[in-house]
Amino acid sequence: MLTTAAMIGIDSCPIEGFQKKETEAVLAQSCEVDLEKYGISYMVTFGYRMNPPKSKTRQDAKDIIRWV
Repeated sequence: MLTTAAMIGIDSCPIEGFQKKETEAVLAQSCEVDLEKYGISYMVTFGYRMNPPKSKTRQDAKDIIRWV
């Protein structure tokens, strides 16, 4: 899903550390999700960038590696 989104120009980011039980309770109450059949396995955000990404830079290995 994340790769496909990127291929059509949509940015995405997986979310960790959310409160699973509380989130499922909200889905059951607000969206009538049947928690006997469905549950959350992971969460992902999708959206479009407000600003273009900055160009990536890499330092030379000789500048950051010190062999001892």
